[in-house]
Amino acid sequence: MRTHLCNDLRREHIGAEIRVSGWVHRRRDHGGVIFVDLRDRSGLLQVVFHPPEEYGAGEAPAFDFDRAHQLRNEWVIAVRGVLRERPEGTVNPELPTGEVELEVLELEVLNQADTPPFQLDEADEVGEDIRLRHRYIDLRRPEMAANLRLRHRVVQTMRRYLDDRDFLEVETPVLTRSTPEGARDYLVPSRTHPGSFFALPQSPQLFKQLLMTAGMERYYQVAKCFRDEDLRADRQPEFTQLDLEMSFLDEEAIMQMMEGMVRAVFDAVGADSLPDPFPRMTYAEATRRFGSDRPDMRNPLELTELTEVMAEVEFKVFREPATSGGRVAALRLPGGGELSRKEIDDYTEFVGRYGAKGLAYIKVNDKAKGSEGLQSPILKFLPEDVVATILERTGAEDGDMVFFGADTRKVVNEALGALREQLARDRGLLAPGWRPLWITDFPMFEWDEDAKRYEPLHHPFTAPYPEHLDKLESDPGAALSRAYDLVLNGAEVGGGSIRIHDPETQRRVFNALGIGEEEAQEKFGFLLDAFRYGAPPHGGLAFGLDRLVALLAGADSIRDVIAFPKTQRASCLLTRAPSEVDPEQLKELGLRVSRTTQGGGS
Repeated sequence: MRTHLCNDLRREHIGAEIRVSGWVHRRRDHGGVIFVDLRDRSGLLQVVFHPPEEYGAGEAPAFDFDRAHQLRNEWVIAVRGVLRERPEGTVNPELPTGEVELEVLELEVLNQADTPPFQLDEADEVGEDIRLRHRYIDLRRPEMAANLRLRHRVVQTMRRYLDDRDFLEVETPVLTRSTPEGARDYLVPSRTHPGSFFALPQSPQLFKQLLMTAGMERYYQVAKCFRDEDLRADRQPEFTQLDLEMSFLDEEAIMQMMEGMVRAVFDAVGADSLPDPFPRMTYAEATRRFGSDRPDMRNPLELTELTEVMAEVEFKVFREPATSGGRVAALRLPGGGELSRKEIDDYTEFVGRYGAKGLAYIKVNDKAKGSEGLQSPILKFLPEDVVATILERTGAEDGDMVFFGADTRKVVNEALGALREQLARDRGLLAPGWRPLWITDFPMFEWDEDAKRYEPLHHPFTAPYPEHLDKLESDPGAALSRAYDLVLNGAEVGGGSIRIHDPETQRRVFNALGIGEEEAQEKFGFLLDAFRYGAPPHGGLAFGLDRLVALLAGADSIRDVIAFPKTQRASCLLTRAPSEVDPEQLKELGLRVSRTTQGGGS
């Protein structure tokens, strides 16, 4: 049916008889001569249909010219012809095949197509819901096809890198038991065990630790994972991660090995080179300087600590958080004095989404004039020496704007951290290139104010530093873990840790989390039992494959690098899933649907 792919043809093929197949990308009628841009998975080739009278004796084409007139976008055709050099003045330098064209001798229409719901070169002008409903057409767009090819190269490179280092690819179960990992499980009712449920895995965490106990030593898997949580542009209910685990290696060795793999991926896809080694920063420093444990290091803006400065001021908005365990911090925006009142109001509304009750600011008009050269509704509440300290610590200059956050540490970090990111995007402050960063020394736990107890910052199987073991009982909030996250341009692309491998440490961590022995045995007994039979020291990491590929592709959403993604409401517009099922299926499972009267939910 074909001898070549469209994009393979070059000047050296001129004069050869060629067969190609694909989709009609565009059709143009120029004074009786019909030009078609033929598209296959490799790219585009211009094919030309001449009227019969333009062929010489004995060269009559074996196709009905009227049939060529009927061709429309997205028809599937096969053609045979002779490759020619394009006439002078018609070369298309934008195409790899732009110097040649195929003069058609034979045409076969393999399948006709209805008018598509959108033209491939106009997809940006239609809603994403239309694209997802007709995803098989959307994936024909060259940029979408390129994203999937990029994804393939990334996975292929990862596999080769790990295979060369004696890793074993092992598949772990998809139907497992429900265990708490920080998000809701997707549950699957069991027909053979009425009243019982499987859970789809949020990660292969426990199974990969069991593989280490089983002596596999080096494991990886391109794993499907599932989380029933609220979605954003970088999240899906089902997602793919490269999951890894290693025995007899510490965090230093693991991070070095993973840096090598990421560099190999960047080399394979032609991305810019990465630093060697990757920079590192502790969780405490990252949140202090940037309000985030995934800072975008292309962004030059930093937070300035002012908590102790504000402890003595009369202004309650600043003093109360400063004296009650909260935080007061400032964010200087160079040239921010030109912001309009509306822009300031918009940023105030923006930080409100993160719990901030307002957004105080000082506009620096003329620093040399002291307070008289400043503009702010809060100046009357602040002593001159405090204002001077603020300007000195932030490094504010004429024309700058200084924003303030004052609240709990969580609110200040999240609000100013998000504001820092937004300001950099809005003001064009992001430097070009790639800025990887390891974040280390995470707290073991975070306090859940609603539940009044500690929760694991990562998961309950993360090992504490040996010198912090005693803090599990005396001061859990101060205990640090042997965890490490890889951040790339402000996105967390990988996260891992050294794991607990002995039953006693695991018991102490469970106790700190309020998980008693009976509950621990009920939920994790299979893992705790395995530890009793010789578990080696081990650690691992998981890369968010969708997120990493989206960054490399320059995509705004991971949906653009997944073949068949869900919407932000966790539905598939293509297959219309989730859907109702036959009552007989429910009966077999012993289930009954209870419909609510409001909103039609179930």
